[in-house]
Amino acid sequence: MDRKLKVGIIFGGRSGEHEVSCCSAASVMQAINQEKYTIIPIGITKQGKWISPQETLKTLSSGRIEGESNVVLLNDPANKALLNLTQNKRIDNRYQEKLDVIFPVLHGPYGEDGTIQGLLELADIPYVGAGVAASAISMDKELMKTIFQQKNLPVLKWMTIKRKEWRQDRKQIITLIQKNFDYPVFVKPTNLGSSVGISKVKNEKELEKAIDIASSYDRKILVEQGLEEIREIECGILGNDEPSPSVLGEIKPAGEFYDYDSKYLNRKTQLIVPANLSTEVTHQIQEIACRAFKAIDAAGMARVDFFVTREENRIYLNEINTIPGFTSMSMYPRLWEATGIPYPRLIEQLIQLALERHQDKNKNKIAYDGAKLLE
Repeated sequence: MDRKLKVGIIFGGRSGEHEVSCCSAASVMQAINQEKYTIIPIGITKQGKWISPQETLKTLSSGRIEGESNVVLLNDPANKALLNLTQNKRIDNRYQEKLDVIFPVLHGPYGEDGTIQGLLELADIPYVGAGVAASAISMDKELMKTIFQQKNLPVLKWMTIKRKEWRQDRKQIITLIQKNFDYPVFVKPTNLGSSVGISKVKNEKELEKAIDIASSYDRKILVEQGLEEIREIECGILGNDEPSPSVLGEIKPAGEFYDYDSKYLNRKTQLIVPANLSTEVTHQIQEIACRAFKAIDAAGMARVDFFVTREENRIYLNEINTIPGFTSMSMYPRLWEATGIPYPRLIEQLIQLALERHQDKNKNKIAYDGAKLLE
């Protein structure tokens, strides 16, 4: 195409990962090839309001999106442009043309869970990353682990409880967990990322507190068997129907496990790329990562996280992230940098994969030819 592609970058949002999303988006906007792409920044406040590109740029550096304007993207395939709902406020002319592709950099609920993907499907705009179903499954750890089990992928023992159940009978829940699990266990909100609300639990007193914390973020709480003496290994996946794995990376968290503080605040956390693993274990992890990607029918990108026991090199699939952290120093871009794809080229490949997938979807018939077939 002779003209620049207009790339909408959507970020912020109604999530505990709002600030992380802003950091990822800032990195993408800085690295994207502006000779080939026109950036349309679309910020979403913590209250869920979409604001104009102009106001988005003004507040991005603060790490929290705020603004008075109000814009929307209609679920109309004929439109594909931002519409301003604020009286006496105009969207800059640069941002009024139709969007060619969307790069969602929304972490957590209302962005990584299939909701924004559903809107983009209705609007018929190509977008980077997994579709509605894969996004929803990956966001819900219960659904994700259920599918992994069905596909015979190695996962640790787990169970889920509802917030309502916890409020009705805390004692029974505690008894059930202690009957089925050995300490330590991990307690997590089922639908959240960036280790928000996650606790490593070593006794009954900590368990009750951990469930209270997790239940403040989500109505479903996941309890998972913990392991001691493990390594945390991550693999990047890139592609659509024929995904490719990156080299592997190892997390050496500053804290006892890779919690929010270790991920984003404590500089003592080490990201080692490539991970020091045998060729055999490396290939096994990469193969499982590709199988996990295909199991949920993901697209574009994903980061697949593993636990590996230190003594026996036993591999456990932890989870798949369909919109991984995307700053230049985040693990996903670093894995691909070490594999031979620099950050700016990675962004470009993801945009091309989004366009490729959209073109393939448009080959689907939308009219039934049954009458002709019966003639």
